Amino acid sequence: MLLTEQNSWKLIFSGNINKEMKIISSTKVSVFVSLLAGGLVLVFCTICILFPIQPGYIILFGVLSIWIIYNLSKVLVNRFLYSKIRMLFKTIHDTQVIDKELGDKVKSTDILAEAEKEVRAWSEQRGSLVAQLKKQEKFRKEFIGNVSHELKTPIFNIQGYILTLLDGGLEDKSINRNYLERTEKSINRMITIVKDLEVISKLESGELKLMHERFNITDLINEVLEMQEMRAHKNGIKLNFIQRVDAPKFVYADKKEIFQVLNNLIVNSIKYGKDKGTTTIEVMSMDNKALIEVRDNGIGIESDNLPRIFERFFRVDKSRARNMGGSGLGLAIVKHIIDAHNQSINVSSTYGEGTSFTFSLDKSK
Repeated sequence: MLLTEQNSWKLIFSGNINKEMKIISSTKVSVFVSLLAGGLVLVFCTICILFPIQPGYIILFGVLSIWIIYNLSKVLVNRFLYSKIRMLFKTIHDTQVIDKELGDKVKSTDILAEAEKEVRAWSEQRGSLVAQLKKQEKFRKEFIGNVSHELKTPIFNIQGYILTLLDGGLEDKSINRNYLERTEKSINRMITIVKDLEVISKLESGELKLMHERFNITDLINEVLEMQEMRAHKNGIKLNFIQRVDAPKFVYADKKEIFQVLNNLIVNSIKYGKDKGTTTIEVMSMDNKALIEVRDNGIGIESDNLPRIFERFFRVDKSRARNMGGSGLGLAIVKHIIDAHNQSINVSSTYGEGTSFTFSLDKSK
């Protein structure tokens, strides 16, 4: 938590501060020690003038003077360090270090070295926080820019179609219906983007509650494949479901959300697949987990792009993906849903050869 000005004043005037401990400046400490040493020397010289003293007593008096100056200086310096460093420690530890703890540190440790170490750690922590805030700010700006760019295309398309119709195209039967259908297509794309953004927002804020249940993952995969069969046929993609005998059939998860995960992954593989290519779905077993893999032999993903594949609006082939529609949020939604299930999803790809997505689910007991 960052220390505000108000909190700083609270620290200074809080009841935890030892009222008897006066803040001593370094100048006062130096002046006091100098006066003490000078006073002792003056007393010694006066005694030597007034009274003849044996050499042994002179040595004893000198040792006693050194001892007195050393101990008084030590007390003053410790009090000076205590008064100066107390606020520093309380600020670093957010007022959780009490006076007794700090006093024990002054007595038992090298307080300057300890303060240096703590300030360095505090500085690094604050530096990391600042870097994180800058990263979030950059992400926010990129996100707003991406949303604007994604919405700009369908909005401008709609505007162009409507202006054409208003300029006389509405009476031309050869183009009016065609332009209205194109307008509807752009509107549907906008609706898809807004809906996907709403889904991600709910997942991130925790508003979207998962409804776990026991269901047959094989039946769910077949349902998704049946729904995407026409899309795959249109793109020249063969859908292949490998059903192993030892593969787990029942899992425990939110059926509706896992349906969306499978649908997004399969649609993604069809979009980026090659003509006469193949999308393969396979369920495997690993301990108490069911592993679901969706792989294709499509265009693949370059290694530099793999770390960003789950980012919002990130597209491997921007022009191709936009021409085929979609919001650019499909894989981001997949990642959020799998994370909400406390599961993992991994991607591996070879550019020009294909891509594989594998995610885990809990087996049903």
